[in-house]
Amino acid sequence: MNDSTGPLLPLAHKSAVLTGGSRGIGRAIALRLAGDGAAVTLSYHRDEAAAEKVAAEIHAAGGRAAIQRVDLEVLSDVERLFDTAIATFGGVDILVNNAGTAVTGSIVDMTEAEYDRAMTINAKAPLFALRQAGLRLRDGGRVVNISSLNTAVAQPGTAAYTAGKAALEQFSRIAAQEFAARHITVNSVSPGPVDTDLLRTNNPAEALDQVASATPLGRLGQPGDIADVVAFLAGPDSRWLTGQNLRAAGGLA
Repeated sequence: MNDSTGPLLPLAHKSAVLTGGSRGIGRAIALRLAGDGAAVTLSYHRDEAAAEKVAAEIHAAGGRAAIQRVDLEVLSDVERLFDTAIATFGGVDILVNNAGTAVTGSIVDMTEAEYDRAMTINAKAPLFALRQAGLRLRDGGRVVNISSLNTAVAQPGTAAYTAGKAALEQFSRIAAQEFAARHITVNSVSPGPVDTDLLRTNNPAEALDQVASATPLGRLGQPGDIADVVAFLAGPDSRWLTGQNLRAAGGLA
């Protein structure tokens, strides 16, 4: 990952904080950012073994990684994640707000507790991670917030989830303006359906086949597809792009 005899990697000497980096899209993002030269501090909630495995993969390839348990319903944990990155790698240049929760159910059936949890994890915690980024990212840094294609469609049963992600997109636009004086860019990515273990656990194969057929590019997204978009937004080539939301969905919307 860090071959000193070859060309400088695009994220060499950069430090990234990644929420939700132990599986699925988050794992792919962690591996890609590390592959591009960044030191990655990734959070996990329950599955420490999975997070350690991702870190071990990064270390085995010559990269740098640290893990930190974070409960996104405890805002001091978000601050502690930045503390770990700074103590371990000397600073933070990149924030990727990836962690989220898919609270589903109709508006009629929704409980206050379900709504509060969805908004806390999908909107409040990322907002306060953005706050830490505004306070602690080095000048010229990058913020990438992972939203959802659900914000572009009206899908029954996703009101609380979609509301949180819509808020996150707006936070991105506002933070892009507020952080611009320090040349910190802030953008969001809205993935469509991505082929992860979680997606396959919650959806029958026939339904996923229908989604793949309805996608203009003819397949489900892969975690690496999203990681590649994030790597672009986290890297130097995205320097003139801020306050934008990129829909990474194979043309689905």
